[in-house]
Amino acid sequence: MAARGFIKLLEIAQRSKKRGLGLLGQGQTGWTGVGFALAGENFLAPIGEVSEILKTPRYTLVPGVESWMRGLANVRGRLLPITDILLFVGRKSQIQEQKRRVLVVDHEEIFAGLVVDEVLGMQHFNAQDYSIDVKAPFTEIAPFVQGAFIRDGQTWYVLLLSRFIEDPRFLKAAAA
Repeated sequence: MAARGFIKLLEIAQRSKKRGLGLLGQGQTGWTGVGFALAGENFLAPIGEVSEILKTPRYTLVPGVESWMRGLANVRGRLLPITDILLFVGRKSQIQEQKRRVLVVDHEEIFAGLVVDEVLGMQHFNAQDYSIDVKAPFTEIAPFVQGAFIRDGQTWYVLLLSRFIEDPRFLKAAAA
């Protein structure tokens, strides 16, 4: 469902460009996302999917859950489950824990903190730099990748965080 919405936004952007209603000025139509790194690759989350970015907060370990579920943190009075994206897809980060960051997602009653290696800030792209026919950098993350933007020879994979947190495996964090 989120993928269709993303494609629809790109179609609207293309129509706006034809009408001269570009978002980046000078008649260019753009797309903005939150850039982040995972396992040495650049990713983007649609801007509307990230409610905030945090340093990894202190969290409490929860017994009997999958290893990718780091624990629960209290963020301004709300319990925030902290999940490591790389561990979820069967990989391990090479970045020191204190240097990693958390993308907070508040999507359809699911409040979750997703640990990434590094946040690369707001990234702006021209819609024509988007390609749906891009292979994900590693197989395990492919179900969550919806195309990519290519700029200056660098690929920025669009990772739909909404699709990630809607995954049935994610919703069932209890260890088997």
